[in-house]
Amino acid sequence: FASPLFLGVGKTTLIQKATQALKSTGVPIDGFYTEEVREGGRRTGFDVVTLSGKRGPLSRVRYVSDSSASRRECRVGQYVVDVASFEQLVLPLLRHVNLGSDAERKICVIDEIGKMELFSQPFIQAVRQTLTSSGTVILGTIPIPKGKPLDLVEEIRSRKDVKVFNVS
Repeated sequence: FASPLFLGVGKTTLIQKATQALKSTGVPIDGFYTEEVREGGRRTGFDVVTLSGKRGPLSRVRYVSDSSASRRECRVGQYVVDVASFEQLVLPLLRHVNLGSDAERKICVIDEIGKMELFSQPFIQAVRQTLTSSGTVILGTIPIPKGKPLDLVEEIRSRKDVKVFNVS
C-alpha cells in the first residue's frame, strides 16, 4: 500500500485489519507495524509494534538540540529516529521469517518501508532478502514518491512481482 508520508490516511489500520483476518485463517504471519504516539492530543513520535506484541520507539519529536548532537542524529523533519531500538525489534523477526523453508508459505508484515526505517542498512538488506525468499509474501506499506526518491522504495515499486494499491 502506498500513500503520502505521515498523512494519516489509514495504511496502518488497513494493515492491522488484514493481519487479523489472515491470523484467523491460520496462515503463518509475522512482522511489525508503526503506531503514532500521542501526548496531550499531539503526535510526539512513532513506535514499532511487532505482531507478537513487543513495542519500542521508532522516533520522537525533538525540536531543540545542540549542534554536535544534531549532526549525529538521524532526523525526518522534527522527528529523531531511534535506529538502535528499531533494529533491535525488527531485525530478529525479519531474520526469523527468512530462516523458514521456501516450501512453507508465510506472510511478513512490514509497515512501513519509509524514510525513518531506511536509516538502517541492516533493515534494507533484510527487506531485500525477504523479497527474494520465494516462500514469503510481504504485506507492506511504502510512501508515494515525493521529493527525492528512496532507492529501496522505488526498487520495490518497480518489481514485477509487487502489486501496489494507493490508499487515500
